[in-house]
Amino acid sequence: MNIISKLPGPILVFLGALSLSFGGLIVKSFQGANLWQILFWRSIFFILVVSIFLILKYRKKVFTAFVISGIPGLIGGLILSTGFCGYVFAMYNTTVANTNFIIQTQTIFLAIFGYLFLKEKVSKLTLVSIILAISGIILMVGTSLSPGQMSGNIAAFIMPVSFAILILIVRKYPSVDMVPLQLIAGIFAMLVGYFVAGKIMISFYDIFLGFLAGFFQLGFGFILITIGARRTPSALVGVIMLTEAVLGPMWAWIFINEKPPLMVVIGGSVVIIAVLLQFLPLLKKNKASLQS
Repeated sequence: MNIISKLPGPILVFLGALSLSFGGLIVKSFQGANLWQILFWRSIFFILVVSIFLILKYRKKVFTAFVISGIPGLIGGLILSTGFCGYVFAMYNTTVANTNFIIQTQTIFLAIFGYLFLKEKVSKLTLVSIILAISGIILMVGTSLSPGQMSGNIAAFIMPVSFAILILIVRKYPSVDMVPLQLIAGIFAMLVGYFVAGKIMISFYDIFLGFLAGFFQLGFGFILITIGARRTPSALVGVIMLTEAVLGPMWAWIFINEKPPLMVVIGGSVVIIAVLLQFLPLLKKNKASLQS
């Protein structure tokens, strides 16, 4: 735990985004489970990894961690669970391209919420990065973006808004561990998946994929992001998170031969440049500390 806490916040956020980027590959690998069943089993293993993390960190004081997170933690957990469910609903009622594009607007929400509620100034470098990153995302999915059904498009916005609120709460209370709220989010998402899916029994192969999705992809991803966001400006968190949109199609290309169009490659390159720009101040700071 000490090793994780000593790593720079932006690095932890990047590692979290890297973990989340495998979501599309895992979902495409399911053989028979529907999305609500995937939500249930992913949530089960997500709850497991978060519980293990909290027990290892707090041991007998694990319940105290929930008390300390208080009302902000409870609200954050409920809101994050709506994001998990909103993603699934959007996948049913609109196109994947629409959903992915709308999710990437979390960058804009993070910058706006950070400015309005935390009085965090958006630097010129971050503003340029946001413009570059959003431009890259538009290039990636712009040619395939379709109107879709309005209900699905609206539901898709729940994910970026809920994520932005999660980061806002983490930034608002940097001295309070907000990982417990993820357990609350997982429990509520599991309950929704259970009641909507009706039948939760799926093949052992799909259960294993649910384990990979919940324990590693989603669990590690959100834990790292939650810890890293405590030491990373909101707008910067949003820009770094855009790497998920770039790496996701790349994993699909490498492992299941889903070759992206040329515009996706170009747009992804623009997003990578935008993210790399954000690491320049960190590199300069480290270089200056080494020289001193």
